[in-house]
Amino acid sequence: MKQARLVASAREEFLAEVAYYKRVSPGQGARFSAAVEEATARAVAFPLAGSPWHQGIRRVALKKFPFSIFYRPEADSVVIFAIAHHSRLPGYWRSRVPER
Repeated sequence: MKQARLVASAREEFLAEVAYYKRVSPGQGARFSAAVEEATARAVAFPLAGSPWHQGIRRVALKKFPFSIFYRPEADSVVIFAIAHHSRLPGYWRSRVPER
């Protein structure tokens, strides 16, 4: 069964956003975390369903939050490179992707 692997920078982004949403409103951090988990589950279950982005990287949007998960399907996993807010500079995270 495929699993999701987050690169260290993507994990840091995730934790920072959960902390931010916890400060903003009670329960919002848990809702954001659930939205990330749901989008990740979609990427794992249907790795080629995400919108193609660049060099084998795909994108799946979170529901109810202005974020997308950028990932690459691998043989045994889905590697997540970013949990990116839609207002961030596109591709700011590209240096995280190793050359193939």
